[in-house]
Amino acid sequence: MFRFLLQAGIVSISLLFSTVAAWYEGSAILTDPWEWKYSTPFSQLFYDEIQSSNQILQLDHFIYAAKFQPTFPAIMIISSLYLLILTGHHLLRRHRKLFTYYLSFLGGGLFLLSYFTFNSPTLGGQILFYIWLLSGGFCTITAMLFHFQILNRNSNEVVS
Repeated sequence: MFRFLLQAGIVSISLLFSTVAAWYEGSAILTDPWEWKYSTPFSQLFYDEIQSSNQILQLDHFIYAAKFQPTFPAIMIISSLYLLILTGHHLLRRHRKLFTYYLSFLGGGLFLLSYFTFNSPTLGGQILFYIWLLSGGFCTITAMLFHFQILNRNSNEVVS
């Protein structure tokens, strides 16, 4: 339990720091009106066209930061994934089959996210594509290894 809390604490601090830093870096969108049409998808859900910086939602700061200054958004994503996998492993450590399903579901979601950033024209979008693609592959391969380990264990129990 101590190892879990220590890891979760360190990753949570990293996530909090990178979130604040990405939000701050993304606030540059307020002074970049020619980018409002392309980097404010959440604000455009509420307003047809962004007329002033007051209409830009806080979530769009992260989109802008991810596109043009991807370091802290990348750290946010990696920290979040680590925390998700760590929490899933902690909660499902006695239910390996459920953990396998959890990793498979997470991997599928990550592959879906990588699909949405596949042809991004910005460096940040390309970096996010590779982070999500590699993370999805890691989760899927790990889930398959756990699955085959469970099958092997079950077949050894039947033979014995």
